[in-house]
Parts: sequence; structure tokens; C-alpha cells
Amino acid sequence: MASLQRIRNHGALLIAIVGLAMLAFILGDFLNSGSSFFNRSRENVGVVEGQKIHYTEYEAAREQLTEVYKIESGRTDFDEDMYAQIRNQVWNMFVMDYTLRAQAEEIGMDITTDELSELCIGENPHQIIRGRRAFMDENGQFNRQAVIGLLQAINGEDADAENANLKQAKTYWLYWEKAVRISYMQEKYTTLLQHLLKANSLDAEYAFNNRQNGISADYVMQPYYSVADSLVKVSESEIKKLYKQHKSQYKQTPNRSIKYIAFDIVPSEDDFKAAETLMNNLQEEFKTTDDISLVVNTNSDIMYDGRDYSEETVPAQFKDFAFAKGAKAGDCTEILFENNTYAMARIMQAGYSLPDSVELKAIAAEEGQEDQELGWFKAADLPKNIAEPALKGKRGERFTVAQGMGEQTFEIMEIGKPSPKVKLAILAREVTPSSKTYSVIYNQAKQFIVDNNNAEALEAAAQEAGMTVVPQFNLLENTDKVGQLKASRPIVRWAFEAKEGQVSDVFECGQQFVVAALTEVNDGDYRPLEAVRAELTYEAMNHAKAEYIKKELKGAESLEAAAEKMGQSIQHIDRVTLADSRFGNAGMEPAVIGKAMAQGENVLSEPIQGNMGIFVVKTGAANNASEDFVVETEKAQLASRYAYLPYQAMQIVEDQAEVVDNRANFQ
Repeated sequence: MASLQRIRNHGALLIAIVGLAMLAFILGDFLNSGSSFFNRSRENVGVVEGQKIHYTEYEAAREQLTEVYKIESGRTDFDEDMYAQIRNQVWNMFVMDYTLRAQAEEIGMDITTDELSELCIGENPHQIIRGRRAFMDENGQFNRQAVIGLLQAINGEDADAENANLKQAKTYWLYWEKAVRISYMQEKYTTLLQHLLKANSLDAEYAFNNRQNGISADYVMQPYYSVADSLVKVSESEIKKLYKQHKSQYKQTPNRSIKYIAFDIVPSEDDFKAAETLMNNLQEEFKTTDDISLVVNTNSDIMYDGRDYSEETVPAQFKDFAFAKGAKAGDCTEILFENNTYAMARIMQAGYSLPDSVELKAIAAEEGQEDQELGWFKAADLPKNIAEPALKGKRGERFTVAQGMGEQTFEIMEIGKPSPKVKLAILAREVTPSSKTYSVIYNQAKQFIVDNNNAEALEAAAQEAGMTVVPQFNLLENTDKVGQLKASRPIVRWAFEAKEGQVSDVFECGQQFVVAALTEVNDGDYRPLEAVRAELTYEAMNHAKAEYIKKELKGAESLEAAAEKMGQSIQHIDRVTLADSRFGNAGMEPAVIGKAMAQGENVLSEPIQGNMGIFVVKTGAANNASEDFVVETEKAQLASRYAYLPYQAMQIVEDQAEVVDNRANFQ
């Protein structure tokens, strides 16, 4: 009863507590139920011109392009560089696609279904389709029927949606269909711009006159570098003024700079001794065993599968042994050591010959389908279950092998000339770092961090220890790896989370342990003044030297007097025009050309500030050309100069597109 009374006494407080708990529960339920809404923005890999790219969409596109690369290259063993290339290509395709769509929508441009169909399967398909090896015949020529056959297979009524080959073929086709659409949209857009950028008669006449009207000139030039830096001064305000003037040139993407040191993960002496001991212990068994597959495949880096080696395919170190005169089954080598690998070989079969290559045809599985000539294959290029019957068969024979859930029949069309072969069992052990060695090297790297826990100390200690300190500049948030370091994407992520001067933990990058220090953080929209101070100081110094030279030239009333004051010789130009970009031997000097042409004949100029120094120019007589003005010829020449502008405009459109790139959150 006492407890009940206490509850009554504190009823108001309890009601408030229960009410707050209920509110928290309701809000929590609301937030959880709405989590898909709040998390959706976090799941966007990016946004291009207002179009959100969800992670699942991006991943589907990445997987699609990976399949395309597999089909195009015939490989599946892609390294990290190839996967990075695929990811970047997928992103660039999204950017181009949505950017073009936004531009096309504004001007009412589109690609119709009929247009796309004609581009893909018409009488004259787009070059992207024509360039695919999958659609070429045995002579390397485009085969339109191969395209139609593929589409019939993946869209036919009998197509099995679960058939792995058909799914892969459909993935392949849809990618290239999209690539054609994007490429043709870009072609349409640039063609439109080309029609807009045309020269008229006034343009043609102006260009013609600029090329025809010329003048001879003598000049003298004093380069800025001839004036000692000590003779001029540059103030901080001048540098800041230049920075403000050039600031638009210093726009940047947030980036980081680091320095790193690497500890190579290499085998220790104990690792070499352990590998040598193992090989010695296995040597007798390897020479005498009746179950060579068990001994080799349990202990060797090179599996024994009964393959037939030729003189071209056998490992070089065993060539003389395997194909020696009188070589026979049971012969063994001693243990050899080469390239950090212990190895020995045993002949399992010798004294026979087999062809090195075979030409095959795949026999159609169903009526109505065509057989497919596959071409020539070397033994090493074929799976064992195909190579054995193909190379041991006769011309015209057929054989069937299991493939996936079904079977495939092949016909031997031609067989190459036989050559000597040998079956060789190879027991090889590469010496690799043991777990103990890994631990020792890792602890060395860890201790280095403990002893040197800031960027300056790390660099100083590394140099003292004779280690190479490697700088890496301008790492972007989406940079896939640091320099040539393997699997180094985690270093980039760390650099964008760390503080300037901080030292990282140990990263494992392939066969190296890496320790990095963050040396520079650039998060502003523009490169800071300090980052560009050197180039601004150089420019400011040249301005100051220009004024210095001008003062020294005061009183020089002739070109000869100016040359004497400068300590330079007089140079001559037979003819200069407004169409020129170079001023004699002085290089790119448009300001000097413009002022020389503007001052007319037989005039001595004031000192002219050029790119490389101060010029004084004495013009001579006019030196005009006598060509006839043909307006259409001039227009054609201008059109060729304008040809690159549409593509430059397309690049500007992409650069200025509204793009939010969140890929770093998913890599």
C-alpha cells in the first residue's frame, strides 16, 4: 500500500515520464519507418544535372561493363587497375549520358526508336557495332547476320531466361546499344554546333587581310632573366593583387598531399632455409612415388595435370633436360634454385609427338542454327577437356564435351604439324615470407610510428635510416590508388579523414607495409596563395624587371641606342602579319606583333612589354602579299580551324554540369 501511495504522490511526474517515453517510441518508429527516405540520399553514388544515381544502379552498370570486358578481352583475371578503369568508365558514362540528356531536352533533340534500331542493326550500323570482334567473321570483317543472330537468340520465344550464356549475351548487347545511343547523341549535338559555327564573308575578308598585310621590322629584345633579381623588389601587396587577378585559374577540387615510406615484405633467411629443407625432404619421394599427382599437387606451386609440354611451352630451366637425347620416363633433375624458387622436375612420359594447334568448328545444338567456325587454337589456349580429344583426334572427327549444364560438340577441321612432346611433373616452391616474417616487418613499421608520430619526425627519421620518402601530391577523394602502390585506396580514405601533420597506421599494400604522413590539406574552392606563391612571385618579378628595363632605356632615340643600352644585337624580320603567332625568333609574342602592326611603316616603338622580355621595334616598309581573295576558299580554311570548337564546347558543357560525386563513400 505504501508503494501505491508513493505512485499516487508522484503521479504527475510519472505521467510526464511515460509521455516522454511514448513520444520517443513514436518518433523512433517514425524515423525507422522513414529510414528509407533519409538513407536514400546516402545511397546515391552521385547526382548529375539533377538525376540521382543510386548505388544499385551504379553497381549494376559496373557489373555490366565488367561482363563486357570479359567478353571483349577473353579474360577474367582483372587486376585492381582494370577494375578502377571500369569504375571510372561507368561514372564517366553516367555523366555524359545525363549531361547530354539535359542539353538535348533544352533544345528539343532526341534519338527515336527507329533511329537507334537503324544504328544497331541497319544496313550500315554505327561504328561502335561494326568494331566489335563478336560481330566479325573469320576474316575480321563485320558480319551483320551475327548481330541479328544474337538478337534472335536473346529475344526469341525459346530463350531460357536462366541460361547463363544468354544472360551474358543480353548484358553485352544492352551495353553496346546504350553506348551507341550516347555516342550518336553526342554526334548529333556536335554536328548542330558545327552548323552554328560557320564563317561569313566578313570573317573571311578579315582573315584574308590579316594574312596578306605585312610589314618588315628590326627589333632588339632584352630578356627578363638578364636582370638580376637583386635589382628589383616585389611587395606582398603586388603578389596578392596578381593572385586576385588570376584566381579563376586556380580553381581546384579538394585534395591532399602525403609523404610515405615503405617496408618491403621479403622472405627472411629462415624462410629460405625452411623452403630448402622441405624440398630436400620431398626429393626422394618425388623421384620414386607412383602417385605423382598427390605429391606434386599437395606441395607444389605448379599443379600436375598431365599436360603435354613442347619445347616452346616447357619452363626454360627444364628445356634441355626434358628434350635431351635419350630422355626417358623416370628421369629427374636435382633441386634447382632460380628467382627465389626451388624446383625439380621428373619426366612422366617422353618420346612422342602431338600437334601444337588445331582448327575447330562448334556444331549447332539445334536445327535452324548455324555451325560456327572458331578458328585455330594452340594447345595452351584450350581447356584440358577440349585440348586432349582435339589434338589426339583426326581431321573431320567430332567429339562432345560437357559445358555448364549442357554439352557442346566440336568438329576437327584441320590439325597442325606434330612436334615432340613430354609430360613433365614439376615440384616448385617459391620462397615467400612466413607469418613470422610478416609479423617482424609489421612490428618494425609499427615501432617506427611510435617513435616518430608526426610528419616532420617521420621524414627526418626515414632519411636518417636511409629510407626513401616518397611524396604524392593532389590526391583526390576518388583517387583509386597512391602512385604505384597496390591496394592503396585505404590510404586515400585515411588522408581525407586525418589532420594535417598526422601519421597513419600501417597499411598493407601488396608486398609492402606503408606508413604515410599527411603533409597538406586543400579543401578550398581555389588553391591558396601560398601554393602558387612561387609562380606569382616570378610573374611579379618580371613585371618589376620590365619597369627597370624601361627606365634604363630612357633617352634611347634610335634602335641602335636601345641595343647599346640593352647590350643586345639587332634582329631582322622580313615580314610579320597579324595572322602570325610568333615574332621572328623571339617566340610567341602576340602583344609585340599587334603593336608593331598598329604603328605603321618606318616608326620606332616605345619599349613593349612581351612575354619573355622588353622589345623595341623599328618597322620598315609594308610587305604585302598579292594573292587573290576567294571568299569560299577563305571560308573553308576558317571552317577547318573551327572544327575542334564543337568538341571543346562539349567538354565545357560536361565540365560545367551540375555534378555531385559521392563515389568516395562507396569505395
